[in-house]
Parts: sequence; C-alpha cells; structure tokens
Amino acid sequence: LAILGCQVILMGLIEGYRVNGGPAGEGLDPLYPGEAFDPLGLADDPDTLAELKVKEIKNGRLAMFSMFGFYTQAIVTGKGPIENWAEHVADPFAANAWNYATKFVPGN
Repeated sequence: LAILGCQVILMGLIEGYRVNGGPAGEGLDPLYPGEAFDPLGLADDPDTLAELKVKEIKNGRLAMFSMFGFYTQAIVTGKGPIENWAEHVADPFAANAWNYATKFVPGN
C-alpha cells in the first residue's frame, strides 16, 4: 500500500510538472506525452504516429483486462497466479476454471 501511495504521488508530481510547462511539456498536448521523447523517430510520420497511439491504447486495455483476470483468479482461488499455474500444469484436468465454477452453484 505504501508503494502504491508513493507511485501515485511521484507520478502525479511529474505529470503536473510536465503539463504546467516543464522542460518536457513545452508546446505539447497536455493529454498525450508524445514527441518530446522519441529516440527511434517513430513520430516522424503523422499516420504512423496515429496508428501507434491506437496500438498503445489497445495494449493498455488488454493489460488492464489481464490484471483484472489475475485479481479475480486470486479472489476465487485464494492463491497467486504462479501457484495456480503450477497446479494446473501438474494436473490440467483437475485444476482448471471449471473446478471452481461448479462451487458457486446456488444452494451449495
């Protein structure tokens, strides 16, 4: 919890500095932190940049959805993802999602 608090505070300070005209925020769109850091020159073509922005958003959404899966799995099984994976690899027919889904039948 302390790590999360420190991360939120530090990232908030950095983004606040950037949006308010810090050295990496001059003349940039305050909602998108592109252009200032582009060592590979990916933002040279506007069409490619637009496509890469969409890919980045989709990648972020997929990562959020997978983390939701990890959290749900941990709540349901009471174990972490590596421990669940190890159990499934050891016995894939006994340790799977169907095993836990049948425990949530009304009346049991």
